[in-house]
Amino acid sequence: MSERRWSLEEHVVVDAAPADVHRMVSDLRNMGRWSPECRRVWVLRPPARSGTRFVGLNRRGPFLWFTVGRIKALRAPAQTPDGSGEFTFDVGIFGLPIARWGYRFEPEGERTRVTETWQDLRTGRGSRLTELLGTVFAGTSPDRRIAVNRAGMRTTLARLAAAFGGVTQPRP
Repeated sequence: MSERRWSLEEHVVVDAAPADVHRMVSDLRNMGRWSPECRRVWVLRPPARSGTRFVGLNRRGPFLWFTVGRIKALRAPAQTPDGSGEFTFDVGIFGLPIARWGYRFEPEGERTRVTETWQDLRTGRGSRLTELLGTVFAGTSPDRRIAVNRAGMRTTLARLAAAFGGVTQPRP
């Protein structure tokens, strides 16, 4: 068995300004449009901002599960000197942490480099339970998690790029 990976990153460059891409991605109601797993998101007390909680309905094949999330960072490109933006949220189940998902939006000329990140938060107390829950409810064992998440992230970014006219830079 190979050493466990605790994080992952994928990116794409799209034909749109960082503010436009940030606005679409940080609107949680759109998450079901991009993600191959997420079907729907309910924001508990709109509008979304740092600290906002939400519930996500996810599905992959025959597996269906809910997660509870909280926005950790929501910075629009107009709020930063370099014109970059960020959208990060944590998800968990039954009060136990599962993962931190994030998006960075960096200007590349008239385009935007969108980087999606994933960090496994299943550590310490409760980690064995969340590993079991991930296998039972989401159908993903720890040894398959990186491959499943990488494929999902690539699909998410391709769908996002298509919404803005297509991928302008292939992934390495």
